[in-house]
Amino acid sequence: MKRTCRYLALAAALSLGSACSILPQAEPADVYRLPSAQITRSVTQSNPWSLRINKPIASDALSSPRIAVVPQGNLISSYKGARWSDPAPTLLRNRMLDAFQRDGRVQRLSADDSNLQSDYEIAGELQAFQSEYSADGLAVVIRYDARLVQGRTQRIVASQRFEVRQALIDKQVGAVVSGFGMATDQLMKQLVDWTVSQATQFQAKNQ
Repeated sequence: MKRTCRYLALAAALSLGSACSILPQAEPADVYRLPSAQITRSVTQSNPWSLRINKPIASDALSSPRIAVVPQGNLISSYKGARWSDPAPTLLRNRMLDAFQRDGRVQRLSADDSNLQSDYEIAGELQAFQSEYSADGLAVVIRYDARLVQGRTQRIVASQRFEVRQALIDKQVGAVVSGFGMATDQLMKQLVDWTVSQATQFQAKNQ
């Protein structure tokens, strides 16, 4: 009886070991931050109003740390063994904060996770944050539908679609990440200028 029990125990251990050996192992991934040119403007005067920046709404495919790629048509995939340091909406929200801080024309800034009241808010939908293959080659595409909202009334002051395409020659992941950085730099310049212009005009009309 004792010998039988030992055989059964040994068989169970071997079975457990075999089961563990076939479990999929986590794929190692390189973690990338979103690059930035870090251009700072020299501003002598800032606007008196405050601005809160919200994370964009995005689809499930873009609301993850995966680096999205559209190899053809409507198929969306991701680069194997690589990911962003944060989900794409968080990356873009943080880049907006940094862009406004470096620009200097709006200094009273906050983010949505702080839940602070503000005179205005930037909100919107991230429609594209990916690289895409087409007949023209490979390009990074960022598409953001922005809304400038009055904080007190939640009235939409202005809305604008921003779309940036950054052509890529090198298809390696590191070069693609650099392309995302260049495309985002273009988007931030357009978004900051638009926001300051629209809020300033709205302030002047309602004083």
